[in-house]
Amino acid sequence: MQAKKLISISALTLAVCVYTPYAVRAGGAPPISTGAASVKGVVKFEGTVPKPKLISMSADPSCAKQHPSPVLAQEVMTDSKGDLENVVVFVSEGLGDRTFDAPTQPVVVEQKGCMYQPHVLAVRANQPLHVVNDDPTSHNIHPTPANNREWNKAEPPGSSLDESFAREEIAIPVKCNVHPWMHGYVAVFKHPYFAVTGKDGSFDLSSLPPGTYTIKAWHEKLGTSTQTITIGANETKEISFVFKM
Repeated sequence: MQAKKLISISALTLAVCVYTPYAVRAGGAPPISTGAASVKGVVKFEGTVPKPKLISMSADPSCAKQHPSPVLAQEVMTDSKGDLENVVVFVSEGLGDRTFDAPTQPVVVEQKGCMYQPHVLAVRANQPLHVVNDDPTSHNIHPTPANNREWNKAEPPGSSLDESFAREEIAIPVKCNVHPWMHGYVAVFKHPYFAVTGKDGSFDLSSLPPGTYTIKAWHEKLGTSTQTITIGANETKEISFVFKM
């Protein structure tokens, strides 16, 4: 009898461990029971990629010595195929009056090598933003929003802090008052349907209710691009965005 009980408990534990109702993203897209749709695609840069600026960290030797090779600005980053990184792709219209609870899982931004990692990130309104200083020098993280509360906090080496933004804003510039070359962006959304492109320029807006949507792509230097798309139940459509200088 005891052996059967142990087997039953083990099986239940295994079932709990392997059950994942949906993939966790920064936005925490909620599962849709039936008819979920998806919009997938890629963001490209067309033309001659501007030469990235060289960053000098000589003002703080503790920063400079972490980089044996030259450090370049992250404003326009592409691979050999023109896939564009650090583009925020999101639903800007079409969700109607739907509301979504903010995730409690924090999104992490690191100050590492006296740079923000990631350079562009996206969070939900009221979702915790966990800011970590992994450097041997102090930083002063300073978001400058237009639609949210501005804050400016010092971070000694090895410390961390938690903040959040209450309202949607795409996107909030972030700077370090100690190291003027440090800058990044935080996009804040009231819904979970957004993505930030990685090195391959791809994005995936999954678990969408069927409907007609305006999809926007935002880049810090190249501006915005917009498309309208209609998707049905259980449908996946692919779109692409192309940016030029």
